[in-house]
Formats: sequence, structure tokens, C-alpha cells
Amino acid sequence: QLPHNPLLSVRLARRKDLARSHLARAGVPVPRHWKIDLTGPLAPQLTHVIFPCVVKPVALSASRGVIRADDCVQLEQAIGRIASMLVDVPERDERETLLIEEFIAGTEVAVEGLLSDGRLEILAIFDKPDPLDGPYFEETYYTTPSRHVPDVQLQIASRVAEACAAYGLREGPVHAECRINNAGVWILEVAARTIGGLCGRLLRFGTGYGLEELVLLHTLGRRPDTQRETGGAGVLMIPIPQAGILRRVEGVLAAQRVPYIEEVVIDVREGYELVPLPEGSSYLGFIFARAPSPGEAEAALRAAHVCLRVVVAPLWKGGVVHAAAS
Repeated sequence: QLPHNPLLSVRLARRKDLARSHLARAGVPVPRHWKIDLTGPLAPQLTHVIFPCVVKPVALSASRGVIRADDCVQLEQAIGRIASMLVDVPERDERETLLIEEFIAGTEVAVEGLLSDGRLEILAIFDKPDPLDGPYFEETYYTTPSRHVPDVQLQIASRVAEACAAYGLREGPVHAECRINNAGVWILEVAARTIGGLCGRLLRFGTGYGLEELVLLHTLGRRPDTQRETGGAGVLMIPIPQAGILRRVEGVLAAQRVPYIEEVVIDVREGYELVPLPEGSSYLGFIFARAPSPGEAEAALRAAHVCLRVVVAPLWKGGVVHAAAS
């Protein structure tokens, strides 16, 4: 029998509302939060909400439907916007429930780890150098190794391990998101899965193995000898600049010629519709860099991104133009 997690633990890690309440009861630092029933009157449920706050679906991923609100008007607009996105969600409880939580200011990191019989091994801590203050929370730059001081990195690892133990997770990959400020390390998410998209490629820099290799070796009960490299690496998840139909992406060759850039990957084909956050759930593509330091990797990614020009045509639906060309 392959090592696995209890079903309840995986459900806790998947559902944001259950995760928040469970971690709060366990004493793990999480934002103050309020569960909203979309089938009932909203006004009584919003009485105790603190601003600024963040509204989110309870089960969507990739920052889809996550919106910051600074006052009651913005909050009601955000709720209506997210509710319209959930119409086709098959699970009734997930379609009719929203989570509102207090906005936690600070820097953000992503954490990749592997659990073995309840013991957490940190594979990488990714810094997110762009401020993620809203109104939407699109992921952009990841760099590794982390530039946080060793003591903070230990606090991050300890907090993620604490959340895993509270859920009852014991085996397999873990992807976590944390905020760091003067009050310490806050858990935003701990999911029983690997990082999404092509970002897992960065694990080869930190360990010498691809993410898929590490997960399979763990499942087989084998512990590889990881190799920590010097220098730094990073990825840019290329954001979608506007809604419309993708005509072309110019400047890819120029971006690839930027020093320390390893690869530019455009995932969306010409002629396909682009949907930005908060309704969208994908990126235009990825840029990868490897440099003598994480700071230089970040600078290379930013320079490469400047080279790109995304040409978008209007999207016509029912005779109405939904976007302008750029």
C-alpha cells in the first residue's frame, strides 16, 4: 500500500473555509475570517467584517476569484462578481459559500515541501518580490533561494510544519503560501499538492531533481541525495495584460537574449481568448532565469518581461466589443 494522507486531512487542506477555522482552533496564526452563505441575506453576515479584507471562493485555485475590498461598497461588488463566477461549480456547498478574511499586510513566500511519516522536509522557499496588495492577487515573480534571513526561514518552515500537523497531513507533497510581517509568519494556504504550472522546474535548481522525480522517489520510499547549487534562479509567470483575443507576442527573441535568461515559454496560442484575473485562471507563459544570485535572476526576469509586447484584439460577443486592441 502506497503512503497516503487521511481523507479528512486532504479535505481540510483543499477547502479554504474549513482550513481557516481548523487552523484557528489549533492556534496556528491565520487571518480573522468570516464564512458567507450566498443563499441568505448578506447584510447581517457582513456586520463584523474588518477592512481591508479579502473575499475568495472556498475551493478555486490560482488566485481565481480572490478580490480585496476596502469598504462596504467594494465588498458587495466583490461578492457579486465572485458569485457570478461560481454558477457552474458542480459542488453545491462550494457554489454557495464564500470566505472573507482580514487582509494581512507583509511580504509573501511560497514553500514546497515533502512529508514523510509526518516529518516535513523543505525543498524550497520562493520569495515573491512583487507586493501582493490587491485588488487582485496575481502571482508573478518567484526567486530562490530565499533572501530572508535564516531565522525567518526557520520560522516559515516551523509554521508550515505546524499547519500540516494540525491538518493531520503525514505523507507527500505540500505547497504553502505564507505572509511575513512584524507579528510573525501567517499561514495563507497549505495544500496537499505540488506547485502548479511549470514553476516546479525551479526545484531542479535547489535539489538537482525535477519536482515530479522527487514525488515519485518519495512514493517509492527512496531518499535522493539532493544537491544545493550556488547562485539563484527565478521564474516569471507572465501575466495576461487584458481581455481579448491573442494575436501575437512580440519580443520573445529579445527576451531570450537577456543575460541569465534560460527560456521563454508562451503557453497561449494565437487566436485564443485571454481572460485576466480575477475571472481567469491561467498565465500567458513563463520566463526562467538562472544567475549568480537571486537578485540578479529577478533583474533578468524583469528585463526580459519589458521586451515582450502582447498584441490583443477586441473580443466580440453579441455585437459588443469587450476589449480594445493594444
